[in-house]
Amino acid sequence: MQAAAFYLYIFYNDSLSTSQTLYTISMLQLSESLLNRPVMSLRTGQPVATAVEPIINPNNLKIEGFYCTDRFSKDELVLLYQDIRDIIPQGFVVDDHDVLTPPSELIRLKETMSIGFKLIGKPVVTTSRERVGKVGDYATEMETMYIQKIYVIQNMLKSFTGGSLGVDRNQINEITDKKIIINELLKGTPVSAGVPA
Repeated sequence: MQAAAFYLYIFYNDSLSTSQTLYTISMLQLSESLLNRPVMSLRTGQPVATAVEPIINPNNLKIEGFYCTDRFSKDELVLLYQDIRDIIPQGFVVDDHDVLTPPSELIRLKETMSIGFKLIGKPVVTTSRERVGKVGDYATEMETMYIQKIYVIQNMLKSFTGGSLGVDRNQINEITDKKIIINELLKGTPVSAGVPA
């Protein structure tokens, strides 16, 4: 298991009963482990491309796919998340090279790709407009490709520990082109983004 991968308990409130809470454990990976990963062909056992950048849908914080560099033509292609058969230390496993698609052919993703949403570096504020910091990292649940947690780098006046503040996706109130708006923070100790495996 890579150092960037870790287990985290995520709590969901049962909509049918406010007194009942469901606990699930999910495999999360930090953003660095998703970048510059080989795309491996299941048919040949060889890399066919390199995944260089995630395509993030800002409406639901889901990674819809990855921009890839084709190993043979060096063209930019897209690997859709549903075409990933497995994720192993060597990279993303796909059936074969032909699952990679030119961006111009992905009509359904045209609008999302045109937004060019970048999560890292996005300013984070509360609903009362208090500046919290900027997104330094995020954790993705690998089975569904939903981003479950963002890690906010706080300014030195707010954080004397040098750590980052972890914010669950259900605490995010709104996402705009320029910032991420989160619910008011409870005063507590920031957590580090580098949680060990």
